[in-house]
Amino acid sequence: MSVLSSLFRAAVLRTHALAACLMAATAVHAQQGGEFVGIVYPVRDLALSVHVAAVVDQVPVAVGQRVVGGQVILRQDSRMQEAERERRRVILQDRSELDSTEQRRRLIEGLTLDATALFERAGTVSRDEVTKLRLELEAAAGRVEQLRQAKKREQVELDLAERDLALRELRAPSAGVITLVKVQPGEWAAPGDALLRLVDETVCELRVNVSPAAARRLATGASVAVRVDDPAVPTPINGRVTFVSPVIDAASTLVEVRVQFPNADRRIRPGVKGRLRVEGAL
Repeated sequence: MSVLSSLFRAAVLRTHALAACLMAATAVHAQQGGEFVGIVYPVRDLALSVHVAAVVDQVPVAVGQRVVGGQVILRQDSRMQEAERERRRVILQDRSELDSTEQRRRLIEGLTLDATALFERAGTVSRDEVTKLRLELEAAAGRVEQLRQAKKREQVELDLAERDLALRELRAPSAGVITLVKVQPGEWAAPGDALLRLVDETVCELRVNVSPAAARRLATGASVAVRVDDPAVPTPINGRVTFVSPVIDAASTLVEVRVQFPNADRRIRPGVKGRLRVEGAL
């Protein structure tokens, strides 16, 4: 029985040794070839949330729908904000007091000029009456300026009300495809909750870990060729290195590299494997 156990253990050890040799040979071959495998990601993969906490009123988009930048993709209940904006607009448009005060100032100004002329030429008006008119003119002018400044404040308050109303709409920050909708009308939505996902696959990037030797041969802005494991894209794609990590991962002893490339025709689906060849890398 012990002999059989020894033979079995020896066979297992030989199998493990053979597997280790094969893995080492594969690694050496990959390093000698200078080809590294990574995953293709969209550059813009956005989890979108609302600006304020409120009940959802409308979700005018669906999963799979393509949207343009600035398009409304979610609306929250905004009846109170609309009423406040309208109230601010009515207050701003009400110029009755300002117009009447301005007219009164002009009348007092005319009376003051006439009284001053009579006082200086004929003396038929007393100095006290002229002084009283001038004080009334100064008070009216001050009131007109006060009302003008109030109108400026009312304009600012209307702008704030319109901005508060605009915060109840969530707009697409860029063109792309809606790939996730996690909220429905009538549900509560709060800032920080990822409610929709927007993916723009027209620009992608290959995220790949390379050896330190290969990383030394790459620099940000360098042009490289990328291959993807997709029969629909048989030819290499020209890409640009956008990131070379300044540190080596302690667990894998590899360096993260990112290569960005255009995908305007959307032939490449993010998630596919991509390959980066670095000549002369060991």
